[in-house]
Amino acid sequence: MNPHNDKIEYLLRLADSALIQGQRLCEWCGRAPALEEELALMNVGLDLVGQARNWYEYAAQLLDDGRDADHLAFRRDERAFRNLLLVEQPNGDFAVTMTKQFLYDAWHFHVLRQLSDSSDARIAAIAAKALKEVTYHLRRSGEWVERLGDGTEESHARMLAAIPQVWRFTVEMTNADEVEQRLFAEGVAPNPEELAAAWRAKVADIFASATLPLPEPAVNFYLSGRRGLHTEHLGILLAEMQFLQRAYPDATW
Repeated sequence: MNPHNDKIEYLLRLADSALIQGQRLCEWCGRAPALEEELALMNVGLDLVGQARNWYEYAAQLLDDGRDADHLAFRRDERAFRNLLLVEQPNGDFAVTMTKQFLYDAWHFHVLRQLSDSSDARIAAIAAKALKEVTYHLRRSGEWVERLGDGTEESHARMLAAIPQVWRFTVEMTNADEVEQRLFAEGVAPNPEELAAAWRAKVADIFASATLPLPEPAVNFYLSGRRGLHTEHLGILLAEMQFLQRAYPDATW
């Protein structure tokens, strides 16, 4: 039994969520509403992919079973992925994409801020570096939520339609499980209660500025990214994302 099981599990959650969110953003390539937005979306996506690599490399080191970061990203099956359910949801229109991005960024920012003080020096270093990027991500997505929510009648209506599509998947951001509780007790992971409170406060603040109603807290349901129980959308995403590695395993360029 690997003595680092909890830590590996947590690292995969961070890596998988960043990778899948990055993949979703890169799906906007050639489809964004403006050239400047296409560049911004791609840059945020690439930031997240880079962060995912850092988490995967540490997880691979702790696993010590011959797998590397590329194997963890491209050769695991859907049930082995531990990403947040939120990030695997389809992009929808620009309102859905920015709502998803903001809800993820608000969680991601506070996770990284607390992880920067982790008792694990490598986790703290990766988090501190990523926090600089995610601070910008959060500012940008929050501004878009405000702009769309408090903008035109059309943009406001689209935001009102977007929020219910993704809100129920935020339950994983505020409800910690045993792995996170144990890692918090060891000083490795964030304080779950503080993290949930900080996320709720940020979302409430931006939604108020955007003249958008704040839904009631999401509740648990039968799916769980932590347990590999995903929506149907992840399998489709992985089939595209992993095709080349699976078709030509161990290829070199």
